[in-house]
Amino acid sequence: MIKTALILFSLIAFNTQAQSFQAKLVKAAKERTEHVVVYNGSYRKIDYPNGDVPKNIGVCTDVIIRTYRALGIDLQALVHEDMRDNFTLYPSKRIWGLTKPDTNIDHRRVPNLQVFFEKFGTRKVISKTAADYQAGDIVTWVLPNNRPHIGIVTDELSEDKLRPLIVHNIGWGPKMEDMLFNYKITGHYRFEPNLSK
Repeated sequence: MIKTALILFSLIAFNTQAQSFQAKLVKAAKERTEHVVVYNGSYRKIDYPNGDVPKNIGVCTDVIIRTYRALGIDLQALVHEDMRDNFTLYPSKRIWGLTKPDTNIDHRRVPNLQVFFEKFGTRKVISKTAADYQAGDIVTWVLPNNRPHIGIVTDELSEDKLRPLIVHNIGWGPKMEDMLFNYKITGHYRFEPNLSK
C-alpha cells in the first residue's frame, strides 16, 4: 500500500507540472507507440545532423532518439560531438573495433548512450523499488545473450498499480509495457539537456 501511495504521489506531482520537460518527453515517448515500426538495426548511411533511418524501421535506441528529437534534441549530433572529442571514453573500439566516431550508428548503440547519459545526465539509483523510477527516466537492461536494451519510464502504471509502464522496442515495434523488472537493470538516468546553450 505504501509503494502504491508513493507511486501515485509521484504521478500526481508529475501531472501538476504538465509543461515540464519530463512531461513532454513522456508524451513524445507514448506517441512513438502509435507508429508501425519493423525491428531492424542494420547499419545504414544516414544524414548528419538530424539523420534517421527510414521511419518504418528501428530498434530500442531509435525510440529514445525519436522521442528526444520530437522535443528538438538531436542525440545523433550530441553523442557524435562528445565521441569526437572523447572517443576513448566510449566502448566503440572495445566492443565494435572502431577507431573513430561514426555518425551513422554511434547514437543507435545502447552502450554509447549509457556513457553519454552518465556524462551529461543524472545517474539515478538502480533498485527493485518501483517508486525510484520516475516518469521521463531512461532505463537500460541486459537481455538474454548479453544484448543491451533501453526504454523510457512513463506516467502510467501496471494493472496492479505497482510499477510504471515502459515505452520500448524489444522486437515488435514501440510498445508501452509492464516490463521494468523483467530483466537485469544496468543503468538508470535522467537526461534533460540545457537548451539555453
